Amino acid sequence: MMSEASHELPGTARSSLAIGQRSLGDPSRLFPLTPVLTSGCPATSTEEMQYPLQVDYDYGRVDPGLFDQAPLPGLARWSPLLPPLAPGLSMGEGGTALIEAPDLGRSLGFSGALHLKDESRNPTWSHKDRLNLCVVSAAVSAGAPGIAVASSGNHGAAAAAYAARAGMPCVVVISDGPQPSFRRFLTALGAHVVVTDQDRRWSVLRRLVDETGFMPASNLTRFHTGNPYGPEGYKTIAYELFLQLGRRLPDSVLVPTGYAELLFGVWKGFHELRLLGLTDRMPRLFSAEPEVRGPLARAIGSNAAAMEVAAVPSAASGIACTVGGYRGVVALKESGGGALVASEAEMRTMQARLARMGFYQEISGASGLAAGAAAVVRGEDLGETVVAILTSTGLKDGPMDVSDVAVHDETTLDALIATLRERGGRR
Repeated sequence: MMSEASHELPGTARSSLAIGQRSLGDPSRLFPLTPVLTSGCPATSTEEMQYPLQVDYDYGRVDPGLFDQAPLPGLARWSPLLPPLAPGLSMGEGGTALIEAPDLGRSLGFSGALHLKDESRNPTWSHKDRLNLCVVSAAVSAGAPGIAVASSGNHGAAAAAYAARAGMPCVVVISDGPQPSFRRFLTALGAHVVVTDQDRRWSVLRRLVDETGFMPASNLTRFHTGNPYGPEGYKTIAYELFLQLGRRLPDSVLVPTGYAELLFGVWKGFHELRLLGLTDRMPRLFSAEPEVRGPLARAIGSNAAAMEVAAVPSAASGIACTVGGYRGVVALKESGGGALVASEAEMRTMQARLARMGFYQEISGASGLAAGAAAVVRGEDLGETVVAILTSTGLKDGPMDVSDVAVHDETTLDALIATLRERGGRR
């Protein structure tokens, strides 16, 4: 049972203006808002290629005053431009900080101002909370008996948390990769954890959905289509950036990218601001994938709707995908941006640099800035205002080798104190 307490503000929580699910494969096709079509567009998808859907709205009825509010936590403040949200489900997601980082930007060679959008400040410490507020709301509205998700990371944790908030059971299908503390995190939230081989996760998820009626919070198709309600939560990042920058848009946004739901959601938010007449342009969006995989980069390079790549190991587990989806292609082409990749070394180096500034990000979370910095070295001009999205805390990275972590004990305390004094400590 959801608590009566919520972050839905009386003055801003308004009814959804959603009207249906529109096909990205053929935008002329609009399906009813329910049932939620979690296996892609039934009219345009084939065995070879599956196309996602997006939620469409009656934009002519949106009150222009919706964007006269502060970008604070609680996504229900954007209710007219979101699918119907379950009352009381919000845990104060969104409204995350945007921090200027001029010294870092200059050191990386950026010609303009660098800002960091820190999504690790969400309730379960990642951007996935925005998505799961919408997905679990859909499950509540549909009367689904529970939530099922295949995820060994942020997505599973967020789904478990919002399912718990809704009083619904949640099953998280994981491979044998997460650190033990992550399993404890999931079970503490009340989730049922199923461990299977990496390449078996999707068939196990499909069986769970088929035999229980649970709503899937993650993908069921070969090329990513996912739950169409989910990316709608990510639009609010664009709304917040618009307001946090003084009703201006950045020139470029660097987005860590796995299946590209985040990338598409951010694009759609900016697209809607233009539709509503609040701006007359679109920022360039840049996806950031691990160089060893990069299905979206390969799709863009081949002018394909989606691509599948080999499962080469990557430390950026949150975005190390072997398949992409059409959403990412749409976002990059429509924004005039580009598909970037970062090497394992570049991502680890950026993770360490951010940590020295107080931002401890998982390797995936540092990928956008890492890829952007590498692109600048190659001559890319990102413009006067650049936003790098940081997606999640470094405490969520996989099993960690701490053998090389330098620590002190009392035998080296005198040497440490001497070093600190040399650097200006008390004498």
